[in-house]
Amino acid sequence: MPTISMFYGILIRMFFKDTDKHNLPHIHADYQGQIAVYSIPDGKVLAGELPPNKHKLIVAWIEIHREDLLADWELAVYGSKPFPIKGLDQ
Repeated sequence: MPTISMFYGILIRMFFKDTDKHNLPHIHADYQGQIAVYSIPDGKVLAGELPPNKHKLIVAWIEIHREDLLADWELAVYGSKPFPIKGLDQ
């Protein structure tokens, strides 16, 4: 599971060939051991929970990088390594 971005203590990951459970493009966000899964198309939480301030940062980051995330999703679904994406603090 490659880490594609890091910002403000949040790790953003995308699994290879991860289409079974959520059936749509998504990312896994990890903050201090808490994990939430976010839909790329709309930024909604599919599973888990993060602190409200970190949640807002992730939703904003998804909005800014949606096209890059969807491109990375296509790579990861077929087993290729996704590209890193800039965080909000860079």
